[in-house]
Parts: sequence; structure tokens; C-alpha cells
Amino acid sequence: MDLHYLREHPAQLPVFIKHQRIRETPVPGGSICTAQRLTLDDGGSVFAKSLADPPEGFFAAEAAGLRWLRAAGAVAVPEIYAELPDMLALEWIDHGEATPAGAEDLGRGLARLHRSGAEAFGAPWPGYIGTLPLPNEPSSLPWGQWFARFRLRPFLLASTEALTTDDIAEVERVTEHIDSYGGDEPPSRIHGDLWPGNVLWDRHGRGWLVDPAAHGGHRETDLALLGLWGATPHYDRLLSAYQEEWPLADGWEERRALHRLYLMLVHTALFGAQYRDSVRSLLRAL
Repeated sequence: MDLHYLREHPAQLPVFIKHQRIRETPVPGGSICTAQRLTLDDGGSVFAKSLADPPEGFFAAEAAGLRWLRAAGAVAVPEIYAELPDMLALEWIDHGEATPAGAEDLGRGLARLHRSGAEAFGAPWPGYIGTLPLPNEPSSLPWGQWFARFRLRPFLLASTEALTTDDIAEVERVTEHIDSYGGDEPPSRIHGDLWPGNVLWDRHGRGWLVDPAAHGGHRETDLALLGLWGATPHYDRLLSAYQEEWPLADGWEERRALHRLYLMLVHTALFGAQYRDSVRSLLRAL
């Protein structure tokens, strides 16, 4: 099996793996899926991620998002070699370190990606973030109302065991007054889960977008999430380059906590009370 054969016969990939026709090397770092490097007969490599008994449409949603982001031609996104119900096989990226120039290139690329737009908030396919369903019903609501209804409230409802009654009341207060934060814009084409671990830096210092929860959303979401958990390398350089390409609206720094609240509620829904303090910190900022 080589890449040409894999592209032509993707359904055969599990057969070759089962019969040990492909060398498998574990790849660390995956918290939900099993990640492996597959070495083919011609010496080429493929990145494979798999999950036993995944939710219906789990990998189809990721594949749709990857193709949609890649179609914009604005940023580096891995090619899909095989899309199966319980596995994705993607272009292998040799890991490297971020560089200031690479971060600036990514900032400009993200601006072009976002500017390529979306027909509506949401997406034409059912979404996932982690293993949680991501409500993607296309919507013509203004951004703030859409964000409250489809990004904050669903994950608040899924976090009731992780959050206290007071925490829940504070998030509900944010959703009820979300128009007061401003920032309404038409939908952008966004990655949707762009925390620093979902940027893969190659050996040339170029940033690749991986593991998307792609949809039509607010461009500030991607930029706010890149600043979480110590931030992506050279974050300030990335932001400056983005601003040169497509300036952000006034007040976007104050709204970063609002965009980050979405991902923290995803984490309380998935992983429980260990992320409760992060939610509270964002609520204080808001």
C-alpha cells in the first residue's frame, strides 16, 4: 500500500492494519482518540486517528470541517486520505518549532480564512467538539443571540453536575445580557476549537490547523482560544499580523473572556469540576 493506493481504496486501510501490512507507531497527545503514525510500503507516512464505537457521524464531521477549511486556500490544513466511520487518515506533518515569522504568516492566513466567510452561523453538517454534539443548525440570528443559544447554553446544560447553582446563574446572566458585549459581525469561516494544541508547527515553522470543530462563527473566537493555556507561541506577533490583514472591532480584548467561556463550558461538560475555577475566572472577567 502506498498513498496512491490509499487514496483509491481507503476502505482497505483497516484490512492492511489488521494483517500487519502497515507499521504502526503510537503518537502521544490524544485525549479522546487513539493516534498513530502509519508507515506505508513506499516509506511514506500517514497520521491516523481512531475511536472505538464513536458517536454517529463523529469523523464525518471532522472531515467535513477539514475540507471546508482547506477549500479556502488560506492556511495549511492536512489532506484527508481516508475517511471511515471509526477512523481518519490524514497527511503526515513532520513536527517542528514555531517561529516568529511562522506565527505572523499564520495570523495573516487566519484573517484570510475568516474573511472567506460562511453562508450562516453554524454549518451544513452535524458537528462535534470532543465527543459532544455541537449544535450546527444554520441560523440567521445576530451573532450574540446565536452564540448564547447554540454555543453557551447547550454546554451549560451539559455542565450542571460540574457547576454550582451560583455558577449556572452567572452564566445565564451572561447569556441574557449578551447583546451588551457588542461585537456583532457576519459569520466567518472559523476552526471553532483553536486552542494552542490544535495548531501543529512543522519543521519549517509553519502552522497547520488540525482537529477542527469548524463552522460559521465569530472570528474573535479563534483568536481568543489561541490565547488559552499559555497561548500559542509568538501570540502577540500572530495577533499583530492578523490586525494588519483585517483589523478587529473595538472592544475585542474585553470580549475574549466571552469566547473562551464557550470552550471552558465544553470542558466542564466533558471533564467535570476540574475546570470549574476556569469558568469562574472568566465570569469574573465578564
